[in-house]
Amino acid sequence: MSDSGDGLTYAAAGVDIEAGERAVRMVTAHARSTDRPGVMGGIGGFGGLFDIGALSYRDPVLVSSTDGVGTKSVVAWTTGRYDTIGIDLVGTADDIAAQGADPLFFFDYLSMGRLDPEIAATIVGGVAAGCRLAGAALLGGEMSEHPQLMGAGEFDLVGFAVGAVERDAVLPRAVAIGDVLVGIESPGLRCNGYTLARRALLERAGRDLAEPAWAGAGTTLADELLRPSVIYAPTLAALRDAVDVHAFAHITGGGLPGNVNRVLPADADARVARGTWPEPQIFAEVQRAGAVADAEMESVFNLGIGMVAVMPAVDAARAIEVVEAAGLGAWVIGELATGAGQVLIARD
Repeated sequence: MSDSGDGLTYAAAGVDIEAGERAVRMVTAHARSTDRPGVMGGIGGFGGLFDIGALSYRDPVLVSSTDGVGTKSVVAWTTGRYDTIGIDLVGTADDIAAQGADPLFFFDYLSMGRLDPEIAATIVGGVAAGCRLAGAALLGGEMSEHPQLMGAGEFDLVGFAVGAVERDAVLPRAVAIGDVLVGIESPGLRCNGYTLARRALLERAGRDLAEPAWAGAGTTLADELLRPSVIYAPTLAALRDAVDVHAFAHITGGGLPGNVNRVLPADADARVARGTWPEPQIFAEVQRAGAVADAEMESVFNLGIGMVAVMPAVDAARAIEVVEAAGLGAWVIGELATGAGQVLIARD
């Protein structure tokens, strides 16, 4: 064994252990701010502990999901704005809420080209804010430094959510011809389609992130592209309590056609009518900048609908009231008719 002064160290190879330890100390308070019933212990163990027996489930089924923020991270590191991207990550919790589950706990994984404790703490602070919105505990996570894979300032962010639902309340269930589709507002792109949006707006159209998002806009293009995702889980729980929800479809990658179809019975089509909800202007900007076809826009972006609730027509008015009380817009955007499990979009 050598103790030579010219021996390699981890820091010399590009990984700063002390920076990692400082980052962990900085994010601990963020994690503790998300504590909820069931949390055992805190950050620092080899695994996060959660006591589901402390909750009032009769016959619980666990539901889990994982996802990342995709190339929306490129906009964050290009602008140096890191405070909202963590909220976007917690949209993963809406995947489990769409199956009728209440989010219980969340894990994040942050990988950076060079670990900057202040930036890491800002990003994880956003994750904690999203967890508080979702009602989930940030039970643990991981940070890593990958100098050979990413440049300084670059990062990737991935999340993992776990929730629970009573076995007899798992969604979808009883979806039937004649049900209506209630679309719930998404004010922006969330985390979907950013590779196409950046190519259209920044590369093909040569636009600057600091310029107005569109003529007369009070926001910049960066503001619109970094608009944080809505966290739908509490609204979905309120809807389940108020009306007979048969299914939720979380509108992520694949748009309405690639997500509503996942809850359809084999003998039903979903007939969606564009024009029944207001589409945020940012989508028109992307389409114009990239000369993107309507069908491509529909299969990539949510076009202003981040979640769809499927229910009997008699419940639609009450559902819209519940969503509006939560501060979001909602509209009847379509219905289920006899078909073959497809999503058919009519354009006005």
